[in-house]
Amino acid sequence: MTDRTTCHRLHVATPLYRFIEDRVLPGTGVTSEAFWAGFDAIVADLAPKNAALLGERDRLQAELDAWHREFLATRIRPLISPAARALVRQHAEAGDLLAIVTATNSFVTGAIAREFGIPHLIGTIAAVDVENGAFSGAPTGMPSFREGKIVRVEQWLAEQGLRHADFDRITVYSDSTNDLPLLEWATHPVATNPGAALTRIAIERGWPVLNLFNKDET
Repeated sequence: MTDRTTCHRLHVATPLYRFIEDRVLPGTGVTSEAFWAGFDAIVADLAPKNAALLGERDRLQAELDAWHREFLATRIRPLISPAARALVRQHAEAGDLLAIVTATNSFVTGAIAREFGIPHLIGTIAAVDVENGAFSGAPTGMPSFREGKIVRVEQWLAEQGLRHADFDRITVYSDSTNDLPLLEWATHPVATNPGAALTRIAIERGWPVLNLFNKDET
């Protein structure tokens, strides 16, 4: 346990106390008594305000957690088919590196990634208004959309010391033509629950077409 020195109502780690006394205060014209009395007054003034802010943070976090639970229960879980869960489980059991790559912001999709047990989420990062702490609706950095998904995925891989060429197989599942850049970047693109346009492209290119709602695959 770190030794502490008592100054007024403060209990200061002794190494820090000695640093202030021996290295900081000499030559400043500020006496030890004046410094510690002033520091004590600042802490006494800010501590209740800080405690109130921490309490508000905990309240807001609890509210956000409740929203996520409701969102999952009412909007997401009813749409997740057993086939979708089985597909993710198959990749996980094979030891594959799993990530959700989505244009939707990470605040919304984080709960979905946790529901599937997928450890990595590459989503659009929502900007926060510095004045009120609310989401502004604008993205921060490169949006995870179209070619931006490739940029974000390659950045994510680079952070782990990896690159596209390190993988023998990269499988991308998507239902949207917006993801054509990422599907073309993959070694094994799979049109999944696709609309008519992506179905047509997949058939033309010989890509698998997977429907996780009725488990038919062509």
